[in-house]
Amino acid sequence: MSKLTAANEPTFYFIGVTTGQSSIMNVFPKWAAALGIKSIIRGIDLPLHAPVENYREVVNFIKNDNLSLGALVTTHKLDLYKACKDMFDYVDPYAERLSEVSSLSKKNGTFRAHAKDPISSGMALENFVSPGFWADHNGEVLLLGAGGSSLAMSLYFSREEAAGNQPKRITIANRSQGRLDSAKAALSGCDKNIQFRFLHSPTPADNDRLVAALPPYSLVVNATGLGKDAPGSPTTDSVSYPEHSLVWEINYRGDLLFMRQAQAQEKTKKLHVENGRNYFIYGWTQVIQEVFHIGISTEKLADLNRIAGQ
Repeated sequence: MSKLTAANEPTFYFIGVTTGQSSIMNVFPKWAAALGIKSIIRGIDLPLHAPVENYREVVNFIKNDNLSLGALVTTHKLDLYKACKDMFDYVDPYAERLSEVSSLSKKNGTFRAHAKDPISSGMALENFVSPGFWADHNGEVLLLGAGGSSLAMSLYFSREEAAGNQPKRITIANRSQGRLDSAKAALSGCDKNIQFRFLHSPTPADNDRLVAALPPYSLVVNATGLGKDAPGSPTTDSVSYPEHSLVWEINYRGDLLFMRQAQAQEKTKKLHVENGRNYFIYGWTQVIQEVFHIGISTEKLADLNRIAGQ
């Protein structure tokens, strides 16, 4: 675990696995200047599924260090919440529903936990999924991985205002049964208009079969962390996509093997292959607004997107 030392200037933290490799370490100072924020960013690295005491040490440090303003949490969203939920003074409805946390912040003397992924994933999806897509084509969604991102997307698709334009079925596939059971419990009650399936899929070959069985105009998402937090892909090079489908690699760095596998069929299967850039932008800016108590306009968001691409 990264060494924790008291901040000597306002500090915003990134809690992840290999934070030093993230482009945000170079982007955030430029964003801070553009937003008028006086803060540095510091990474805190934890191994996947770290011991409970490590999560509690990190959260206790940020909570009680005066110049530590808050944090964005990635990869550890479920584990950190489970280990530390008693340490928060306020938990937002999404965090409570999903049992995960992506944003740690302070406000009026309270230490706050938010889950921002249902908002940021929805914003990213609306960038590449055309209006009326589900009503027009009757496709399905396959979410590879049962972590926080898949749960967040499921909530986004299930919201009441989306009625009439929703995928007919959402399948969440995961290599461990425990995560699937947790996902099913978290999403109970979301199946009013959508059929949910929770499938144990322990190998990439199992996932290949799920992809091949989808109808045309479906959406397949890599929400496993493979390709970023660990090498590899949840599918094999033999995966066969249904025509006219959308393939979303939500990772934004790493070997991105899943995305390259889909790109190999992009023309022949008439696929739309999306990377994780917009998800990255929306996820960070949602947390920045919470931690620094600011609003970011559409125009400013476009400016931050431009800065991130420099």
